Amino acid sequence: MATYEIMLPGKVCFGVGSLDIIGDEANRLGAKHALIVTDPGVYKAGPVDPVKTKLSRAKVSVDVFSKAEPEPTLLKLDAAAEELSQGSYDLLVGVGGGSSIDTAKGLSVLLAHGGKGRDYIGINKVPGPGIPLFTIPTTAGTGSEVTKAAVFDEPETHSKLGIQSPFILARLAIVDPTLTYGCPPKLTANTGIDALAHAIEAYTSIKASTFTDALQLEAMRLIVGNLRAVVKDGSDKEARNHMAEGALFGGFGIAHAGGAAAHALSYPLGSRFHNPHGLLVGLLLPHVMEYNLPANLPKYAKIAQMLGVETQGLSPQEAAELGITAVRALAADIGIPLRVRDIGVPREALEELAGATMSVTRLLANNPKQLTLDDVRHIWENAW
Repeated sequence: MATYEIMLPGKVCFGVGSLDIIGDEANRLGAKHALIVTDPGVYKAGPVDPVKTKLSRAKVSVDVFSKAEPEPTLLKLDAAAEELSQGSYDLLVGVGGGSSIDTAKGLSVLLAHGGKGRDYIGINKVPGPGIPLFTIPTTAGTGSEVTKAAVFDEPETHSKLGIQSPFILARLAIVDPTLTYGCPPKLTANTGIDALAHAIEAYTSIKASTFTDALQLEAMRLIVGNLRAVVKDGSDKEARNHMAEGALFGGFGIAHAGGAAAHALSYPLGSRFHNPHGLLVGLLLPHVMEYNLPANLPKYAKIAQMLGVETQGLSPQEAAELGITAVRALAADIGIPLRVRDIGVPREALEELAGATMSVTRLLANNPKQLTLDDVRHIWENAW
């Protein structure tokens, strides 16, 4: 049997009403002065209010930084750290999507250790624990609340770079589905298809294990069974609850088995053309799956089953191909574009994108099929 290690936040609390524990958990930590990190959209929508209220009732002083940006940059991370450096915070609380939570992770490091975000890019560059961190997602998708990575854009080099360290794992991740109930349809679709991509890529990753496989199969079942419903009717609480749990399981998957080529291709595309991360991963996913099929037909055939394909009597190849068709159908149904030209990418950009993709070695290394530059060029051409 393969060996594997599991590295999770100090505590993960899932379920309707789970936010209620935050005050007690902050007191248990001895926190006196907390900073909530969020973005303007989430702040305006209201999910920050109950977090602040519950912390205040627990006698924790609370400030709010609401200037986290979508696809956060290292430059803005450094500016935020400088702005907040005199705050004397002993607890950070990331509330929002992956961008807000990643910003909170980065601030946990910079406010504790100083320097610039660039100093900590890479694996295990953080010298020790940062400011204690709680993570609270308001979307069902990114999984950032349970990972030991934070991703930042560097526009100057058109690249996305990651801080990876166990020291940025949350002390507490609270996944309360009620905080996703107000998520608008487009954001629900983008984050939901990202969660499905996490499950599929973690399941087929060369780092997959029995631990991640079990969770990713359940993640696929939950996501595929509920994503169309929550995009169509955001008030469907049962579907929202299932999506939140599926996204959490997908987060466990990428935290341990990693994302792969669909995520690798999305990084340079997002940095150059500034589309939402989840949309890009969802667009690219079926094109990458098509190229990866020969590397693990049994698993791709199993994916088809989890996506609702009737595979009885089919060969693994036939079943796997129908799985890709099912992913495309799901993406189309929730409004995800199927071609990169549909989001304004010119064909002449493909060669540059292919070259930039090859530099995302951390993610490409997890892919079930080793990809050459020519392979990546073909995927980009097919996706165009």
